[in-house]
Amino acid sequence: MTHTLSAEPVRRRPWSRRTPLGVDLAFGIPLFLLETAWLVLDWVYGTGLEVWAAQGDKARIDAADLAHMGRVRTMLIAVVVLAVLAAVFRARWTVVVHLVVALLAGGVLTASHQEWNEHHSPPPGCVRYRAGC
Repeated sequence: MTHTLSAEPVRRRPWSRRTPLGVDLAFGIPLFLLETAWLVLDWVYGTGLEVWAAQGDKARIDAADLAHMGRVRTMLIAVVVLAVLAAVFRARWTVVVHLVVALLAGGVLTASHQEWNEHHSPPPGCVRYRAGC
């Protein structure tokens, strides 16, 4: 019997081969710069200017802080999803970059939550349902 080679195209799955280093770095470096710039600009312009514009209005400052925490949480989820996609495509440097940004965003989110808890905790010695606490 004769075996003929079929002209069927070879299917390439994303996890079958490692992404070339040039492509990996071409995606990883700009995404790192974009994501870190977004975190910094959101902190400065998104939250900082809103707090400045509030002129001491506690409700507006709290709303700006909560909105900032929501945006950072969304950014953290997006970065983790991109890291998983980069891992599927076996782009190791892009995964490393996204994990670094995820750690940075997690640190920002943790610091924001701690600051929120410090500013909104009752004074020490305050009974839970007592008037004036």
